[in-house]
Amino acid sequence: MEDEQSRAKQAFPDLSDEEVYGFHCRFLVRVANDILSLQSRKFVIDDNNRDILRFLLLYFNECPLAEEVFPGRGYKLHKNLILMGAVGVGKTLLMQIFSEYLRRVGNPRYFQCVSVTQVVNHYKLHNNMDLYTYNEEDLRGFQINPYHICLNDIGMDNAPFYGVDTLSVMNDFLHARNELWSNLAISDRRFTYLTTNLNVKQLGDTFKRKDAFGRTVDRFKTFNVIDCPGESRR
Repeated sequence: MEDEQSRAKQAFPDLSDEEVYGFHCRFLVRVANDILSLQSRKFVIDDNNRDILRFLLLYFNECPLAEEVFPGRGYKLHKNLILMGAVGVGKTLLMQIFSEYLRRVGNPRYFQCVSVTQVVNHYKLHNNMDLYTYNEEDLRGFQINPYHICLNDIGMDNAPFYGVDTLSVMNDFLHARNELWSNLAISDRRFTYLTTNLNVKQLGDTFKRKDAFGRTVDRFKTFNVIDCPGESRR
């Protein structure tokens, strides 16, 4: 286990070094502006997102300093992630930026961004969510091969989608991803990231409609819940 943890740490830059941290900050902004270039606008860092950006940069690079960015909130490196906030505050954009940043630096925490509609479409076509949960169709050495994933805008599209109950599909998705998160070894863990326009109470009330026992809501305890304040940036 110690050898495994040592190898895992070597895959990440040491962001406790101010010079290394500064480099990654600048590179992150460059990635953000590359993404926004098609919209002819610049990425803006302000009081609403500055600390969130610092936390996410440290978190995705598994730097323990991440747990000190928001004292008293209990954020932990080993937890999954939910970004909550009003429409347009930049939740999805932040995750797209970090996805591209992690890909470019070759970070093992690289994740793919998908929408609720994509997952439901896949379920409708294949009658399963294997691609977004266990990924058993891409087995390696008889081991399931899931990947880190960010699911955007959960809890909003709850009406039947072409005959498929979206909320039930999301419940099954979260159940399966929680199994992956909690049961695998540290180096093999697969993280789940979520964005939503709902607050904690609204999200809980929404998922209780299909889960009378509250199991899905209880699994939200395995997430760092990040509030994204401010007005729309669009």
